[in-house]
Amino acid sequence: MRGDLNVPMADGRVTDSTRLDRLAPTLIELSDKGARVVVLSHFGRPKGEVQAGMSLKPVADVLGQILERDIAFANDCIGQAAESVVNSMASRDIAVLENLRFHAGEESNAPDFARALADLGDVYVNDAFSAAHRAHASTEQLAHLLPNAAGRQMQAELDALSAALDKPDRPVAAVVGGAKVSSKLTVLGHLLDKVDVLIIGGGMANTFLHAQGIEVGASLCEPDLADTASAIMEKAKRAGCEIVLPVDAVVASGLGKDVETTVCAVTAVPHTKMILDIGPDSIADLEARLKTCKTVVWNGPLGAFEFKPFDVGTNRVAVAAADLTTSGKLVSVAGGGDTVAALNGAGVTDRFTYVSTAGGAFLEWLEGKTLPGVKVLS
Repeated sequence: MRGDLNVPMADGRVTDSTRLDRLAPTLIELSDKGARVVVLSHFGRPKGEVQAGMSLKPVADVLGQILERDIAFANDCIGQAAESVVNSMASRDIAVLENLRFHAGEESNAPDFARALADLGDVYVNDAFSAAHRAHASTEQLAHLLPNAAGRQMQAELDALSAALDKPDRPVAAVVGGAKVSSKLTVLGHLLDKVDVLIIGGGMANTFLHAQGIEVGASLCEPDLADTASAIMEKAKRAGCEIVLPVDAVVASGLGKDVETTVCAVTAVPHTKMILDIGPDSIADLEARLKTCKTVVWNGPLGAFEFKPFDVGTNRVAVAAADLTTSGKLVSVAGGGDTVAALNGAGVTDRFTYVSTAGGAFLEWLEGKTLPGVKVLS
């Protein structure tokens, strides 16, 4: 089974076990049905070389604690070390093999490396949507060599994403935030034809405001993308998609501790100040708009949420979406690294319909790209 054990760690300890928790149901189901489950995963970017600090052993130990089962561990993912562990497994046993990316053949999608992995199993299950945007040996090539299926987590992810954009209840809103327009150009372009309302926040919004001739002071901005932003707004108009930008902002001279903040209209940002969050009027506007929607897709924060008090806008709007979701009025799907952290900070992750832990894969899905690890299973 291809899982994603690439979890955050600090000082050799797992700091966020969300991906392991979500992998557990598929592992337990397969094991309880009598399978011998051999778990494959990458960790970090060792670039084809063995690096002790990127071993999966500590992660396997935490996985065992979550499953409340003994987990065998092999110090390689192919060859004699892997074969010895796999061959000694009994029905219902679970084993984790060492980091796939200790071998260059993983990322190069090498057929011989995939065959060496295939020799260790009878059936291939991919439960790592977060790695499905990579055409690697364990995510793409391996599925050609064995009977294959999606795991429960992969299926849940695909069902949630399909419900959000492929066959959504309308009206559909998309919240797209983050620092730079340049990193989300393809996302924005794809969403224009998919959603009814496109809410742009974070540093990205400053570039759109600048494109409208609004001075944004010392705020993060990409002036060289003003024409691109204007073209996106024009395309949105033709597509019947309303673009929503902040009308007021929380501004400050920087992100330092106890920095003095003020609220002003986006048309009155002082020359020396930075826009660091949306203001109360913008929050109220977004809360009202969400009440008119049936579906929301969320990627990226609305302000510099890592620094209080600039998390207020993101938190308030996230709580509004969560309240509508729990009352059955809204389908809410969110994803992306900063997004998950922001929703965790707002305390609403478990009140959204679905929150994806897949960073790159979620973004590429938002961009409308075909994911190799999903395509091969179909």
